[in-house]
Amino acid sequence: MKYDNYNGWKNYQTWNVALWLNNDSSLYDELVAYAIRCSKKHVKPTYTGFLRRSGYANLYTGDGVSFSDHRISKKELTRDLFEGLG
Repeated sequence: MKYDNYNGWKNYQTWNVALWLNNDSSLYDELVAYAIRCSKKHVKPTYTGFLRRSGYANLYTGDGVSFSDHRISKKELTRDLFEGLG
């Protein structure tokens, strides 16, 4: 699959959430902790799983994008965020 509609991502919403999760130290630390917990349980970490367990499903990035916006490519975020982790 090729994602290149917004700075190499599927869309603005996916790009914005990835930007925040990869560049905000608190968010990134939670993401890594989630991946480690999944690894210990031999479960593949996913963006959807992270949302469920982190409490971010009803929250927004600093730019006002909902972490659970329906336009977000969860598959793309899962691949980007957890490749090499967990």
